[in-house]
Amino acid sequence: MLLATLYLVRHAKPASTYGDSVDPGLDETGRTQAVQAAAELKQLPHPLPVYTSPLRRCRETALPLAETWGVQPIVFPEIGEIPSPPLGLKERQEWLRQAMASDWAHLQSSAPTGSPDYGAWRESLLAAVRAMAGDAVIFSHFIAINVVIGAAKQSEQVISFRPDHASITAIEVRDGTIAIKALGREVGSGEASVMLGR
Repeated sequence: MLLATLYLVRHAKPASTYGDSVDPGLDETGRTQAVQAAAELKQLPHPLPVYTSPLRRCRETALPLAETWGVQPIVFPEIGEIPSPPLGLKERQEWLRQAMASDWAHLQSSAPTGSPDYGAWRESLLAAVRAMAGDAVIFSHFIAINVVIGAAKQSEQVISFRPDHASITAIEVRDGTIAIKALGREVGSGEASVMLGR
């Protein structure tokens, strides 16, 4: 029995990158992308609950859709940004670069002292997604979306899909099993640096 169809939306383009700011909002391009995503999603048969990461870039991406549907976005910490190790902004950016090229076991084993338990973070995110009891739209992040798609593909790579800003990926959750319904638009091969804005 199908429990839920979930629309995972990567946040729109932020005003600064992961190496420059802890919690940026959207830039002008990002605000336009958020409106475009809302226009696409409002074609669904009826309004759905809207969930969002606590971070500004996701909350601001969710706003046009929430206003269109007249709903209040629900902050959903479990689908937030991958937690950072205890590093400065520039060092975090290099850590992220390396993390994105590795698998989850290596990410944990090579994490700097004082880092979070990335396995536990990943499992908490997947448990929250599997527990969704109805259709919903979820505004999240590049790596968080990859956690979900990786589970559907049974992949241990940190990155198995490259969702572009404001792209919409649909998954189905059935009895705790995650299946891909439709992958969203991906980042072009010449735009890899954009991903560091997550």
